[in-house]
Amino acid sequence: MSDENDSEHRELPITGATAPAGSDPPTAPDSKLPAASVRANRNRLLLWVGIAFIFPGLLVFALHLQGDRSNPVFSVRSELPVKAWFAFCVTLATWIVSRMEMRSLSDYGIPPRGIFGLRFWEGVLWGFAMLSTILLVLCASGHFQIDSVALAGSAVLRYALGWGAVFLAVAVHEELAFRGYWLFSFARRLGFWRSALFTSLVFGAAHLGNPNENVLGILQVVVIGLLFCLMIRRTGTLWFALGFHAAWDWAETFFYGTPDSGLLGVGRYLNTSVQGPKWLTGGSAGPEGSVISFVVLLLCALLIHLRFPRAVYPDRPV
Repeated sequence: MSDENDSEHRELPITGATAPAGSDPPTAPDSKLPAASVRANRNRLLLWVGIAFIFPGLLVFALHLQGDRSNPVFSVRSELPVKAWFAFCVTLATWIVSRMEMRSLSDYGIPPRGIFGLRFWEGVLWGFAMLSTILLVLCASGHFQIDSVALAGSAVLRYALGWGAVFLAVAVHEELAFRGYWLFSFARRLGFWRSALFTSLVFGAAHLGNPNENVLGILQVVVIGLLFCLMIRRTGTLWFALGFHAAWDWAETFFYGTPDSGLLGVGRYLNTSVQGPKWLTGGSAGPEGSVISFVVLLLCALLIHLRFPRAVYPDRPV
C-alpha cells in the first residue's frame, strides 16, 4: 500500500504543525509549563478521567451490568452494551477536553474522518495476521489444533458481526482511554516513550481482574500496549492500532475460539484445543499468554519500523 496516496500518513496530528521531509516532528521548546497552565492541564485531565472512567464505571456497577467477574465465559449479549457505553463515554470525554483546549481531535491522534480509512483496515489485516501467526507456530509444533467447526448457516454471520461490534467498541474504548488524550497529555510533560511505558503498565494492570489470566498474559498486554504506541508514533493516529486491536481480539474470541485474556466467548466459529505446557500454549489465558506471542510481537514491531520508518507523532506535543 503506497504512502503516496495516503494523506493520513503524511499529515501531522498536531494542528498547524508541519515538518520537512527527513526531519523529526516538532517538540515543545520548553517542557516546563507555567504553574497556571499546569493546574489547568491537571484539572482537564481529572475531568477527563471522571467522564471516561469513574462515571461510566459507577453507573455500570450501580445497575449491576458488570456481570460475574469470576465467570470466564462471556457473550455478545453481555458485553456489547457495556463496551459500547464505555466507548461512548471516553469519546465524549475526549471531545469535551478538546473543546476546552480549543484543539482538534486530530491533535490527540484521533481524526474523525480516519476511523474507517485505509490505516484502520490495514491495521485489521495486521492484527488478524499476527494472531494467526502465533497459532500457526503452535499448530506446526503440535500444540494447537482445530477440532471442528462450531457454527453453521446464518449463525456464522450473526456472531461474526456481533463479536465485530463488541471488539470495535473494546478497541475504541481502550485505545482512546490509554493512547488518546491521556498519552497526549502526559507526553507534553514526560515525552512520548516515558508516557507510553506508563500508560502501557496501567493498561496491563487493568487486565489483572480477568479470570484465568496469568503473569505471561499480563506481561503480553503491557508489551502489546507499547506496540500500539509504536504504531501511533509512526502513523500519527490511533486508527492503525485500533484496527489491529479489534481484529486481534476478534480472531482470538470468534474466529479461532481461543481464550482472550482468560475469557472464552460464546458463539465461536471454530472449536480448538491446545496441549502442552502453559508457558508455550498460553493455557487458560489464551495464545497471548504464550512465549510465542512475545516473539511474534517483536517481529511485528520490526515490520512496523520498516513499514513506517519515520516518526510522525511528536515526542512532546505542543
